[in-house]
Amino acid sequence: MTAVLDTELVRRAAGRDREATAALLTEVRPGVVRYCRARLGRIGGAYTTADDVAQEVCLAVLRALPRYRDEGRPFSAFVYGIAAHKVADAQRIAIRDSVLTGPDPLVERPDAAPGPEQQAVATDLARRLSALLARLPETQREILLLRVAAGLSAEEVGAVVGMSAPAVRVAQSRALARLRALAGTGLDEEAA
Repeated sequence: MTAVLDTELVRRAAGRDREATAALLTEVRPGVVRYCRARLGRIGGAYTTADDVAQEVCLAVLRALPRYRDEGRPFSAFVYGIAAHKVADAQRIAIRDSVLTGPDPLVERPDAAPGPEQQAVATDLARRLSALLARLPETQREILLLRVAAGLSAEEVGAVVGMSAPAVRVAQSRALARLRALAGTGLDEEAA
């Protein structure tokens, strides 16, 4: 998100300018999708749930936009605050539903995606990365997801998590160092 997005475009969209609103959502949506996918991952082998949550975030932003007031924080803090709440809701629902209904039955169908070996390697890599991220403190995990998956600047992430940009950079550096150390210890015992 750019500084222009955080000022003029947001102001016009909050004032119910249809073109500005469309442009704003076009600008915001890709980062929201990446963030939701990073937080929720693949459920049942697809990003359907994460994409649905990203759509809910965009709708919530659209509904809240007329009430948005610039209070000196980047607009992205507003957007990713909504996204964090929607992701948490989706995680609670997924946990509740898995307890109530149990795992989904396997469905056989042709797959146009990469072959089984590539899919297995990608799934294993994603599982290992999720396991590594789960071992980080919540704030460090959130910073990495916002910086890497959503592509936000340190200033924007700082506004979301309530830290200064330099503190975000330090926390990101520490989180990456911690991930390197954790990955260096090997997750072979978790692969089994």
